[in-house]
Amino acid sequence: MTLASILIYPIKALDPVRMQSARITAGGILEFDRVWALRGLDGKFICGKSTEAIHKVRARFMLPGNFVTLSWGSETEEFTFRLGDEDDAIAGWLERRLGQPVRFDADPVRGFPDDTEAFGPTVVSEATLDAVASWFPGISRDEMIRRFRPNLIVAGVPAFWEDRLYTATGSISFRIGDVVLSGQNPCARCVVPTREPLSGDALPQFMKTFIERRERTLPPWAAKARFDHYYRLSVNTTIGSDEAGKAVRVGDAVAIM
Repeated sequence: MTLASILIYPIKALDPVRMQSARITAGGILEFDRVWALRGLDGKFICGKSTEAIHKVRARFMLPGNFVTLSWGSETEEFTFRLGDEDDAIAGWLERRLGQPVRFDADPVRGFPDDTEAFGPTVVSEATLDAVASWFPGISRDEMIRRFRPNLIVAGVPAFWEDRLYTATGSISFRIGDVVLSGQNPCARCVVPTREPLSGDALPQFMKTFIERRERTLPPWAAKARFDHYYRLSVNTTIGSDEAGKAVRVGDAVAIM
């Protein structure tokens, strides 16, 4: 079992960056992962759950220089900004495209995770992504990654291996290289995976098909008590404060403790 891929999402809801390594922050997240976020005037996150047009924003990052290059849909014109120094300019660019006020927030230590209790990186296996992709003709593993937006992808394990990383009532510790993580629960999904990642176009029956297949293929090692519904994929984790400063790296061995 090895760590095959690391993906971080510097601006919550926007495009990922593939990394060869990622340091653990004092807040228990992967460095740079969802450390910037867009909010509306009501303080709520602007993301795919609430703002379908966010799918049209393309973002390329240069880290650790903290540069982001933004473009809109199929337009070829690009605009480059420095995160932290030009946040107001980034917010203004997004306001004009999204047609709503945007506030740009940053938290480099804790970030803005979807799950505020199990706030560590999400984990899934390559085999799981391939299995789920097989349920939807024409969708590749790479597209499934963009739909479900995982952080850590493990190779050398069977489909739904990550469902071994929690119990009916608690967590299970596992190690990636030198870093100890705790699997907490199967991640509940939102409307975002039902949409084509670049256009935002919804795939009819995606959720219904997923739920039916997920229930049918739930492995015997999965704790069914954690499935109040079957629209769940990947595993939420936590990372203890004593792991801060360590790093996970592509190629690291993965082992359940």
